[in-house]
Amino acid sequence: MELNRFEVVTGRYIEEIPGQSRIGYAMSDATDFYDMIEWSKKGGYQGSTISFYDYNNGKVYEPFQKQRNVLYGTPIYLKKSFWFLQGDYNSGKITLFKYYPNQIPEMITQLNIEDVDLYNLRIIGEDVYIVSEDDEFVSYYPKSFRFSKGVNEGVSMIADQKVYLSAWVEEGWDDENDCETEEYNYYEKVVERDFKGNLLSETLGSLQQHADGTWWIA
Repeated sequence: MELNRFEVVTGRYIEEIPGQSRIGYAMSDATDFYDMIEWSKKGGYQGSTISFYDYNNGKVYEPFQKQRNVLYGTPIYLKKSFWFLQGDYNSGKITLFKYYPNQIPEMITQLNIEDVDLYNLRIIGEDVYIVSEDDEFVSYYPKSFRFSKGVNEGVSMIADQKVYLSAWVEEGWDDENDCETEEYNYYEKVVERDFKGNLLSETLGSLQQHADGTWWIA
């Protein structure tokens, strides 16, 4: 069997980017934006890189060289381009870049690090939104809004002026013995809310994105 090799081999695991199958990505380490709070107490962070892998020609693209106290978020594919966040703790900025391999990254917008919640800071679609999520869901770009949500709810996407969440439900759990009962049942619901957090609809189903970018309810 013939094994294909990328032009640069580093031993990193390549992750898929839903919406297309040509380009994968890898990070040089697992540090995320929230981890930088602890790194700052230790004197700073060595920095990380984000790499894009082309399955068509075996090429590897790195839009930026490694810089101290600079790291990257998970990329997404929307509108025929890749999008990712760069956190630069030297300048105190979170920057959204639009990118396609072998081209110069285009800076779209910048946010002050002190103005955002770094916990679960990421990009979601179907349009390109910069959001964070803890007990409160917050959108920073392109529209600013926030609302409280259930502890069992997680935001999946924003489309058509609606926020789509997945809510997980556990029935028949024995809290005293910390175990399942014979009536145990786990399932998910798809929850739609407006930008103020008002409930628009709620239905049985697990919301998932397929590799080709389409969304399915199972």
